[in-house]
Amino acid sequence: MYQLQEEERMILSMVDSVCTDVIADRAAEIDEVDEFPQDIYDLLAEQGLFGLAMPEEQGGFAVSVNCWAACVTRLAQESPAVALMLFVAAIGADAIMTYGTDEQKNTYLPEIIAGEKKISFALTEPNAGSDVFSLTTSAKSTENGYVISGNKMFISNAAVADYFCVFANVEVDGEKKPSAFIVDAHDERVVISAHEQKLGLHGSPTCPIFFDKVEVAIDALIGEVGQGAQIAFHALNRGRIALAATALGITRASLIASATYANSRKQFGQAVIDFEGVSFKLADMRIAVAASEGILDDAIEAFVTNARDVKERVAAAKVYCTEAAQAAATDAVQVHGGYGFCKEYPVERYYRDAKAFTIIGGTNQIQRKIIADEVKKTYAL
Repeated sequence: MYQLQEEERMILSMVDSVCTDVIADRAAEIDEVDEFPQDIYDLLAEQGLFGLAMPEEQGGFAVSVNCWAACVTRLAQESPAVALMLFVAAIGADAIMTYGTDEQKNTYLPEIIAGEKKISFALTEPNAGSDVFSLTTSAKSTENGYVISGNKMFISNAAVADYFCVFANVEVDGEKKPSAFIVDAHDERVVISAHEQKLGLHGSPTCPIFFDKVEVAIDALIGEVGQGAQIAFHALNRGRIALAATALGITRASLIASATYANSRKQFGQAVIDFEGVSFKLADMRIAVAASEGILDDAIEAFVTNARDVKERVAAAKVYCTEAAQAAATDAVQVHGGYGFCKEYPVERYYRDAKAFTIIGGTNQIQRKIIADEVKKTYAL
């Protein structure tokens, strides 16, 4: 298991303080109001958290993926919606960090790191989720650049974004080639609809976006024409690690809340934690925390080393951690009894938020297909 360096431990300690001193007291309000908490975003920016995964050359800290994931997990223990701020920033900027030109890196990354600008990842469409090769959004090549037309769905933090990393098809000799572009979210031909009314993850606005013949310059292209799938897969792997890390935070929070409640709640002359039916649920949560930590570490190692089976190992972490979080949150509600069904206690929020992570970033059914395809190839006769 990766051991955080001293500087990384200091960063995680700082995140812990922010969570304890500020976010813990705001989490219920963020959920209730269901509006993007700009002041919390500004606080994270002041602490340099949007620069954790970014290159030092552009003002980032370039910490290990393990440290970054640990910070995401800690934030998620208090508010998954806040944790998604780091996730969205990192996945949105991943294309620029990994495939962008020096000019693109120097133009966009410093202001994202400083929290002055926000970037969102615009891949999903009404009829194309994780399948980059089924996109209908197009980028028509012109003398001065490209004209982008189409629409996207379920784009996290779209309502507050300044830029979008947009995936669209460029037609070359009759062949559609998925490609990635940086698009100004404030362009008058970019229409961002009202955010969806979701079951959970309140405070993280999820919106449809419409691109009505949006003109972008040649230098808006990230990487090369036709490199969109490669760019998307790398960003999605980073994103799925963040989703697994966020889910781990929910599992931990469910365990802490349930154990605390079960120790204090008395029934039939004893604490409910002493009843086997309750204590075994807590044991299962503790097992899930440990197992999630292990499989997440494995996924990070695969991502960092660009292992041959990185997609499979990241998919496995995403599936296991998110389903463990959903199970832990469900048990947490049950341990709390009637109180678990009331907003007075945070476990009902964990329950609603946990479900989202089995869907976003590629459904768990898609992750299982990725894994199954690798198994088929590995053990082919």
